[in-house]
Amino acid sequence: MSIDSPRVNSNSVDRPYPPVAWLSTGALCLVIIGGILLASYAPRVAPISVTFPLLGFAAALLLCSVILLARLKEFSRRTFANVFKWALLAYVITSGMIEFAFVRDHTRGSSLVLVTLMLVIFALSVPITIAFTVARYAVLD
Repeated sequence: MSIDSPRVNSNSVDRPYPPVAWLSTGALCLVIIGGILLASYAPRVAPISVTFPLLGFAAALLLCSVILLARLKEFSRRTFANVFKWALLAYVITSGMIEFAFVRDHTRGSSLVLVTLMLVIFALSVPITIAFTVARYAVLD
């Protein structure tokens, strides 16, 4: 191994992994669709009959992603945790700023609850995707 080459686990390249990143990205897509829908109605009440199922499916995808992640045996958990905590910090700050914008626009009631829950999924799904992708190719600890 040369000095310039990254430390990559040779087994991780060949080993198939469950679709953790795909599921968390799917959750992110559903949340973005719901967020755009909610933002288009702000500050009026958005149609809950459309946004609530989007939130439910996004939560289910994210939960499946976390379960698959927890069941992995050969996986660099230390790398995952290190990347996840910093990405989570960045996305919690971003989510807080988006939440502030909705509160400032006088969004209330069920619309605000849906926005808040969607922002929680947003703040978790992106760090999971980033951390999984990095840890997948890291040297096992």
